[in-house]
Amino acid sequence: MTETLPDYLHQLLPPALDAGILTAPPRSLDELLTQLPHDRIADCCIQSDFGKKLPAALYVHRQTLPVLALPLQLYEACARALVGDINGATLVKFSLEYPKLSYLSYPEFDSEPHPVLHSSIQVNLYHQTIDRRTYQIAENPPVLHRKETFVTPDYPGYDDFVRLTQQEERLGLLDNRRHIGTLSGWENCLLDAGVEIQNYTVVRRHDRHGTPVKPKIERHRAAIVRHDLSRPMKLALEAGFLKPETTFFDYGCGYGGDVDRMAQQNFISHGWDPYYAPNNPLHSADVVNLGYVINVIEDPAERRDALLKAWELTHEVLVVSAQVLVRDRNRDNGQLAYGDGIVTRRRTFQKYYEQEELKVYIESVLAVEAIPLGLGVYVVFRDEERAQMFRISRWRSNAATPRIRVSVQRFEEHREILEPLIQFFSDRGRLPKGEELADCGKILETFGTFRRAFRSILQATDESEWYEIAERRRQELLIYLALMKFGRVPGFGQLEETLQYDIRAFFGTYKHALAAADLMLFAVGDLERLSKLCNLSEIGQRSRRGLIVHISAFETLDPLLRIYEGCASRNFGRMEDTTLIQFHTQHPKISYLFCPDFDSDPHPAIRKIVQVNLQDARVSYYDYRSSKNPIILHKKEEFVSPEYPLFDRFARLTEQEEKWGLLDNLETIRRRQDWLKCLEGRCAHLKGHRVYWRKDADPYQIKLVRSQRRQKERLRQQEQ
Repeated sequence: MTETLPDYLHQLLPPALDAGILTAPPRSLDELLTQLPHDRIADCCIQSDFGKKLPAALYVHRQTLPVLALPLQLYEACARALVGDINGATLVKFSLEYPKLSYLSYPEFDSEPHPVLHSSIQVNLYHQTIDRRTYQIAENPPVLHRKETFVTPDYPGYDDFVRLTQQEERLGLLDNRRHIGTLSGWENCLLDAGVEIQNYTVVRRHDRHGTPVKPKIERHRAAIVRHDLSRPMKLALEAGFLKPETTFFDYGCGYGGDVDRMAQQNFISHGWDPYYAPNNPLHSADVVNLGYVINVIEDPAERRDALLKAWELTHEVLVVSAQVLVRDRNRDNGQLAYGDGIVTRRRTFQKYYEQEELKVYIESVLAVEAIPLGLGVYVVFRDEERAQMFRISRWRSNAATPRIRVSVQRFEEHREILEPLIQFFSDRGRLPKGEELADCGKILETFGTFRRAFRSILQATDESEWYEIAERRRQELLIYLALMKFGRVPGFGQLEETLQYDIRAFFGTYKHALAAADLMLFAVGDLERLSKLCNLSEIGQRSRRGLIVHISAFETLDPLLRIYEGCASRNFGRMEDTTLIQFHTQHPKISYLFCPDFDSDPHPAIRKIVQVNLQDARVSYYDYRSSKNPIILHKKEEFVSPEYPLFDRFARLTEQEEKWGLLDNLETIRRRQDWLKCLEGRCAHLKGHRVYWRKDADPYQIKLVRSQRRQKERLRQQEQ
């Protein structure tokens, strides 16, 4: 009977039953835990609006428990029923990876800015075992940071917690997470930085004469010996900024690796560095690189001067890159705070920018919009019209020219001279104006007008395909105009001439175009509407968290979803090795996932994630490359379009795995080790994108699996 459960747990049952969290009143703790699968608890932790979230756990203050989701309250109540007395507990830790919950005692939580851990109680809810540990006699106990993340804003002292964390972040004191997690590591960090904490305020330590000691900065040691082009230059080449006749200059070239490699590619290439190449002359150039320079200059005035000098040397495009601050749980830089940055153990200075902060800094100094190429890499154009065309090119998809379906004599006679017009319409979705089309003399001489010439093209092709191209170009222009609203909106006369023609052709007037863009941008703020679009999408793998789509299918998505992603990539850039894009629908976030083995591995692992939070303009980075139990993908055909080269292979594998019953419960096989156990339990193994019987499987077990498969197939046929 439910009366055997503790009163505090018993009180949670009616609302849980009403909400459908529980399917039936539990008669015991075992029955209750059976109705609370750990996957659901992990999802609630991930989606929680409260608490400190780490990749493997959610931490909350004990007083925050009543505002958590009801499944988490039930889960904690189950643990409390096993433990009994938890009066000494300060924090509650929910594990995302295992059915475990811990109570952590920080008795000085309210009085100390960084309290130490006194004891912990770990509850294994699966085995219903308890592990108690004490740290009161430990020489180096764990220490707590960012106290405001554990509590709600109405908690006493919350504002002091926030103010202290902001100070520590600005000074870089919290960057080296691995070393500051214990008391001695934290004290050494403060000592190295020459600071101490008094009344929730960071103050600098002084020598016996009252003078703060400045660390010695050795800038030249920040230079890196490269064996390949730097990342900014690779991105610049991919973007098409450098052509055979382009001149290149590297301002702050270090050892000169980029200068040499650009010269090897036959570019006119020069470089200058205050330490390694101080006697080289400064050359103006079409493309100038300021690669990871402004982040190693500790003096703000000198930093600004370097950016301005590089800009003065630029004829066409300036590439600016700097170290950006992302939430990386694995970063360990050995840093101490100095000025507005940190000093590394190698005695070099590093100013870590937020991605948005770097954009704002470049624009404030140069008074020109900075366009992201990737994390920490921006480009600035001398010519605003060229900047406009580059921005819109990032939203223009490749449209296949409609095939010739009917043999029309007039078309066949003049097919060669019509090719430029065919290509122009495919690129712009409209007919050219004036002299937009180079070498148009023969077309006009033969047909009189572009419209008459295009009629001959329509007679030989499918007219509907041209309408589809025009509509796609109209939508892409609308996406560009909507995202343009995040910056300074230029007047119509300031737009590049081709862009003006596009707007007139598709919208009539600039005013009508901007009004349509406003409507789309407003719609992007409606997460419920975005959720419906994700659910209706024919491409992509859907879940309650949102939609995940392969990068190859991005251009086929609804324009609103493309604008949603554009809100992230326009200002923050897109991870250049992106394999999948995740559209979050519960919170305004976009995630870029890297799966290097997507094509070759039947169930590839997610190796990196860059997540952009559009609400607080934060970028988070997760690295799973060394994980022994990474998240893996199933049903790969759902991520791509049917035109994807390997779509049929992926679909055949999924069909086979479903017949084997391997995909019956996707939530339980999200991790690699769980998937391998599932394969073993079904006597299966994979070879390429095919499922085979395990040669070492028990014959009786194989017989059982075959029987289950036949029964499942009979049920499926009956349902049909």
